[in-house]
Amino acid sequence: MLINIVTLFPEMFSAITDCGVTSRAVSEGLINLRFFNPREFAKDKHRTVDDKPYGGGPGMLMKIEPLVAAIKSAKDGLIENANGQSVKVAYLSPQGKVLDQAGVEEIASRDRLVLLCGRYQGIDQRVIDQEVDEEWSVGDFVISGGELAAMILVDAVTRLQPGAIGDKDSVSQDSFSNGLLHWPEYTKPKVFNNRSVPSVLLSGDHKAIQEWRLEQSLVVTSNKRPDLMNEEDQSKKHSRSK
Repeated sequence: MLINIVTLFPEMFSAITDCGVTSRAVSEGLINLRFFNPREFAKDKHRTVDDKPYGGGPGMLMKIEPLVAAIKSAKDGLIENANGQSVKVAYLSPQGKVLDQAGVEEIASRDRLVLLCGRYQGIDQRVIDQEVDEEWSVGDFVISGGELAAMILVDAVTRLQPGAIGDKDSVSQDSFSNGLLHWPEYTKPKVFNNRSVPSVLLSGDHKAIQEWRLEQSLVVTSNKRPDLMNEEDQSKKHSRSK
């Protein structure tokens, strides 16, 4: 998957390129990240990338000209390798659609994408109207810029790339993969602070273990995120509690 990222702080993405699963995916070519800094497209001697908003008020906005030039460069670089196919520009914004597992799966199915990371008070609405195809949020809160949100999106999408995770079954058992939260997990020692591992996990009975895990997923989801449970899930939970 090819992802071009428009950001004033490309160095922040070393957390993605240098660590863990995403680092391996990058080194193995499963995901290819390139960075486009609007500052490099600014034409004044100070390479200015922000300015005051019309109408007054606190904060600064990213300047249009270097930002649009960076977006177009990022987009053109992908179109050249896409046989003319359209490439979506996704803006990380608190006003966007909240990213969930279904959204991650849809994005992961694409082969290329431009991510736009805002800074300061945001970006000019005309840039959004003319250059942005979709907006994504990582939650109903505000952070200092789009870089952290972009890293979250890249990490989540990378996990779904074939070969990124050593054991492919671990992805299919993640929270939200079947609409429910993951069941409780245990490892050695068998007893810790007078609390023992559930006996079913030590039984070797794979069918019983599978049933226990589903039951626990229903319980955990019901307790922590009841909003995720549909009528079928509620029915399963009640039938197992009888």
